[in-house]
Amino acid sequence: MITEKPKKYMNPYLAGFFLGFVLLLTIYVTGRGLGASGAFKSIVIQSVETIAPTHAENTVYYADYQKSHPEGAMKSWLVFEVLGVIIGAFLSGVASNRVSLKLEKGPGVKNSTRIIGAIVGGALFGFGSQLGRGCTSGSALSGMAVMSFGGIITMLAIFGVAYMVAYFFKNLWIKKQ
Repeated sequence: MITEKPKKYMNPYLAGFFLGFVLLLTIYVTGRGLGASGAFKSIVIQSVETIAPTHAENTVYYADYQKSHPEGAMKSWLVFEVLGVIIGAFLSGVASNRVSLKLEKGPGVKNSTRIIGAIVGGALFGFGSQLGRGCTSGSALSGMAVMSFGGIITMLAIFGVAYMVAYFFKNLWIKKQ
């Protein structure tokens, strides 16, 4: 049986410090906190404007976005932030020899179940981030950084629901003995 060496990760306290520093720098430079859902909104809006321009012109949501962003959806700084996150994550993986094409899942989970679960979960998360006017990064981290009551409530809700739901899904990831 082949055993894998444990992978080395950054010290979580140091990583938290760097995340806080990047958040502080982002607030100082842009006047806003971190967030990712706005980038995906920009990509969707640009896709609709490209594929169905008449629909985009005749829909209030797209027309309002276009008026408030005359430079174009893809020139949003959030798009560049997410591209930087993707590139940075890849370079970090390469530097620490952790890049591989493997589907991580629990021992009792089929590949198709894992993939469908990831897609459904991602879609629900995206929908929820639009209802909440931001993703967890924007609402919780950036909100808490400026001592926003809404940010604190968001963070408590995220962790509270995660703890309640984790019990029901733990058997998908933990080996039964």
